[in-house]
Amino acid sequence: MTDIPAENFSQKWADDSRQPLPRTSGERETLTALLDWHRETFALKCAGVPARRLSERSVPPSGLSLHGLVRHLAGTERWWFRMQFAGEDLPHLYYSDDNPDQDFEELDGDVTEAFAVWRAECERAREVVAAAPSLDATGIQRSTGEPVSLRRILLHMLAEYARHNGHADLLRERLDGATGH
Repeated sequence: MTDIPAENFSQKWADDSRQPLPRTSGERETLTALLDWHRETFALKCAGVPARRLSERSVPPSGLSLHGLVRHLAGTERWWFRMQFAGEDLPHLYYSDDNPDQDFEELDGDVTEAFAVWRAECERAREVVAAAPSLDATGIQRSTGEPVSLRRILLHMLAEYARHNGHADLLRERLDGATGH
């Protein structure tokens, strides 16, 4: 992630590297392309913010920060694709029953590391999705023991990113006035 001064934020959007969304494609290609588009939208919303400012909680009284959001999204990618769908036995990244809000509260870690973990979880999620035979393939929800389809997980993740990209818009605007797509 490159630091881009806020005054150059509009230029950053002109250099938008997100892939255009397919206009005519199957359901799987459409869902995965849109999810990748939202992932990169989140990365763009964080681009150019100095690392030291990514942890700022700029919309009081909320505990949200861009650093916390990237940690939350990494944990969400892991939970839904790897732990729920693929059934991998993994520890949570930033969650425990004793402290369910670690992703937002315990920001003493390295921001660069948080983005690396998020990108790695996104890549692993892509691999899990690619290996699935169909959108109807299911994993077992750990919390309920009920089956959950890959289609449902992809739709959930789209909603998750859309919601948090809105949060990122507000956080970014409060940090340096930058707004964007």
